[in-house]
Amino acid sequence: MTALALRALRKSFGDVVAVDGIDLEVRAGECFGLLGPNGAGKTTTIEICEGLTPPDGGEVELLGRRWSGDEAALRERLGIQLQETQLSEKLTVRESLELFRSFYDRAHTVEEVIAMVQLGEKRDARVGTLSGGQKQRLAIACALVGDPELLFLDEPTTGLDPQARRQLWELIESFRAGGRTTLLTTHYMDEAERLCDRVAIMDHGRVIALGTPRALIAQHCAEHLVEFSLEAGAGAVDEAALRALPGVSAVREANGGWQLEVTELHRAVPELLAELERRRAVLSELRTHSSTLEDVFVKLTGRHLRDE
Repeated sequence: MTALALRALRKSFGDVVAVDGIDLEVRAGECFGLLGPNGAGKTTTIEICEGLTPPDGGEVELLGRRWSGDEAALRERLGIQLQETQLSEKLTVRESLELFRSFYDRAHTVEEVIAMVQLGEKRDARVGTLSGGQKQRLAIACALVGDPELLFLDEPTTGLDPQARRQLWELIESFRAGGRTTLLTTHYMDEAERLCDRVAIMDHGRVIALGTPRALIAQHCAEHLVEFSLEAGAGAVDEAALRALPGVSAVREANGGWQLEVTELHRAVPELLAELERRRAVLSELRTHSSTLEDVFVKLTGRHLRDE
């Protein structure tokens, strides 16, 4: 069953094409990640899905309904957390949730949602006194209070400390475990790998890759990456020599050093060290790690997810 379907979706702002003919389906019950560098079009896409921005062309279908003619019914079934949620700082946590609960015919109780987001000790605290992580949890609580079937989360953990991020991860995993659907945008690849059943990578308004994190890694990257840099003025190495090393499938310069995609780590690293010794090159850094979704993203877009 499909929870969200986009067909030939387009949106421009003047001469800038933000969304360029996207076709996408999100299955019911999955956590789906929409990833892309700043300016890729992901926020515009999610705002169109939320009914906040009208598209220039194409179709959006949510839970079998469309915004034209079904807006009131859809609002009852969706939960939306924006990149920045501005709540009245003079209201308490409980009062804020009572206000949002009043918008829905069917809803969780305020105490149920407070428990979900672990804000019990702050129920009577004013919003203005909350920490950044607590405000984020309250914003998600406002999105959850209507007991939504489809939840939109736009960069929910940006700027949070590691403990607050993990608390929100647990909340999102609990929501998915209940059979509900989540569309998530994030600037953290480890978050997408942890939470998302599938991801779509956007760049320049188009979807350039789609699949499970594991499948995308297997499709676009070798099993391992070797990254190294050299001491200044202490020898050099050329790209052709690196490509000729056994077990190396791809080579690129990165951040003042080199990055090798490697299929056989046990062969490639000794041969690399021997090659550097032959050329009298002195290592300043050497790192190896298994390929990640971040590596896929950089390979496809040439940028890191958090690049401006």
